[in-house]
Amino acid sequence: MFRSQEEILQEMLENIQNTIDKSQNSLVHDALAPAAMEFANFTLQLEELKDKMDVENLEGEELERYVNQRTGIVRKLATKATTTVLIAGQEGARISKGDLVASDTIKFVSLEDRTIGSTGEATVLVECEVAGTIGNVPAGAIKYFPASIPGLTSVTNLEPVVNGYDAESDEELRERYYERIRTPATSGNKYHYLNWTKEVTGVGDAKVIPLWNGPGTVKVVIVDSNKNPATEDLITNVFQHIEEERPIGATVTVVSAVAKNVEITAKVSLAEGYTIQLVLDKFKSDLEQYRKDVVFKDSYISYAAIGNILFTVDGVLDYTDLKLNGEMKNIALGTEEIPIFDTVALEVI
Repeated sequence: MFRSQEEILQEMLENIQNTIDKSQNSLVHDALAPAAMEFANFTLQLEELKDKMDVENLEGEELERYVNQRTGIVRKLATKATTTVLIAGQEGARISKGDLVASDTIKFVSLEDRTIGSTGEATVLVECEVAGTIGNVPAGAIKYFPASIPGLTSVTNLEPVVNGYDAESDEELRERYYERIRTPATSGNKYHYLNWTKEVTGVGDAKVIPLWNGPGTVKVVIVDSNKNPATEDLITNVFQHIEEERPIGATVTVVSAVAKNVEITAKVSLAEGYTIQLVLDKFKSDLEQYRKDVVFKDSYISYAAIGNILFTVDGVLDYTDLKLNGEMKNIALGTEEIPIFDTVALEVI
């Protein structure tokens, strides 16, 4: 327990005979004061050291070292989003490895050399310059050449980009640590498969279903780090990693969670100074956090929880006619389903 300089000094003075002058500014008092200060600093350092023995108090590199030394778990790093873009131009025009295309806010680098063919188009694999979810842009967002390239006229991404993942947060890393020590993984049991799956970069969570298709079968249902359905590449990566780790004999199936679309509508009364767009944006943001929190944890989307989220949005005085998929009730989720709030609409009362 930390003790202040004054407390330590007082204890030291109490151990000296009262026949000796111990008053402030006396020789004894002034001689002991520096030592009391050093002892106080030492007890403070001991308290800080004790705190570092509790994983809840650690962050950053200190958390990484603590977790790795005890479990071998390594923080999953951010990945750069990749996608294929369609580039149009004159026949014979070249796209070189390293050329840039861009959306309004982010640049992508060509990973290969390509030549425009007789169709006037070529597909090119590109990678975001920056790692993380910043590279996950909607379909059609990539539409510029930051520097003009002779013979090229247009570029676009036909599909949304979804495979950029942020580095594992301290909270997520700590959760994996707790999961490892609280759910013993031995001999290819359920928790072993869960651990192996979550080791793969890009996996946000997983559900393991033993004996799903009879003895010796295991099904692993995964979502990506953004708690969305997994891509085919991520599914393949998880399957290959499990195959390298699992015991001989088991037949493993890895699939993505299935998206269950939930449409949310409501009428709201707004406080003065707030616009419906401002409220809608905040509502969507809060809904997304709720959605991520319930993936693989809850068996339904709570009507009451959605109502509470809406009511606590700044600017909302009251609401009515809140409906989930057209009804005023909870939305059940299947074993392999995760919610996606594809449509959120608010109307001013």
